[in-house]
Amino acid sequence: MHQRMQWYVDQEIMPGISTLVMRGVDVLDYQCFGYMDLESKTPLREDAIYRMFSNTKLVTSVALMMLHEQGKFHLDDALADFIPVFSDLKVLIKGATNIDQVEALATPITIRQVLSHSSGFSYGFVDPFSVIDRAYLKGGLNIIEGFDGDLEALTNKMAEFPLAFQPGTDWAYSLATDVAARLVEVISGKRFDEFLQDNIFKPLGMIDTGFCVAEEKLDRLITLCAPNNLLKPMEPGLTQIGKAGKGPTKPPAFLSGGGGLMSTVADYLTFVQMLVNGGEWKGVRVLQSKTLDLMRTNQLPEGVVVKFPAWDMHGTVFGLGFALKAQLTEDEPTAALGEYHWGGLAGTHSWMSPNGGPDGNVSGICMTQVMPAFWHQFSHDFKQHAYELTAE
Repeated sequence: MHQRMQWYVDQEIMPGISTLVMRGVDVLDYQCFGYMDLESKTPLREDAIYRMFSNTKLVTSVALMMLHEQGKFHLDDALADFIPVFSDLKVLIKGATNIDQVEALATPITIRQVLSHSSGFSYGFVDPFSVIDRAYLKGGLNIIEGFDGDLEALTNKMAEFPLAFQPGTDWAYSLATDVAARLVEVISGKRFDEFLQDNIFKPLGMIDTGFCVAEEKLDRLITLCAPNNLLKPMEPGLTQIGKAGKGPTKPPAFLSGGGGLMSTVADYLTFVQMLVNGGEWKGVRVLQSKTLDLMRTNQLPEGVVVKFPAWDMHGTVFGLGFALKAQLTEDEPTAALGEYHWGGLAGTHSWMSPNGGPDGNVSGICMTQVMPAFWHQFSHDFKQHAYELTAE
């Protein structure tokens, strides 16, 4: 495993990689390869801070389910009961060729559908040739380039567009987890970052996780890179994006529940340890184990699976915030069956398997900072080697 990860660095496919393997809640292996910054060749630090992008979604989903445990809502409550701008949505008809070909909403969007990406919302960049994503981009919903408003402004903007499909009938990766973050604000009465700090980060001791980086920690922020050939991510050659030590030092207006957090391996490890330990870690109870069991249960209708135009995610379905491995490909280890997982656009991945080996739970975390590196081959190679390590 170590040789393979170092190979990615030596071939200039990845600038730096951190990998961690865990059995149960015990760390078996933690390594850093490569650099913080390509120009200076500063060795990658164990306390490096990463832009987590969509790993944020797991944290957001846990936050919302904490409020569910408190009886603040039911999963099948209508989203519009809490965010009224979603009460009068339209839906694209099947086979629509323009954004005006719509029909009435058959049933209201539920919070269950928000958490499982079956609501009908879209993202604007995942399938840029689709009718709905073209409309998002033309209408100012280009999250890759950023959003100037807060979560309330985002949901107001989203309500201007039709849904891609009737709620609960399909799956599409979307801004739904940002809607979930707005739900946390509405239901709790707190800003999203304050809720996370008070209820997850501070209790668990996640001291380096948030939507910005303190000035005295900027030297720990790993520099973002991009492959020279975006269409061939396994081809050697990287271009550095931005300068070392540059990042937001104040919370942005847009506290993205879908992709805004920055964190470290150590902090995210604490979060994962809480998950695999049934919702509790070091005396802090975040969720009840039965809630986590529900989150790790498929919420999609029969026949509906996770799919992307650019990535094959064979045999994957979706729970409440987690992707779930329901069927293996020929080259996947049997221990991967039942994994719950997700990753970030710049190559931050985590996965947890309740069937990972003779002793049960096996988990893995791998992180880099390459745009894009979601579902990159390096993460698959790491997972394969991690399962081999834990099977010994």
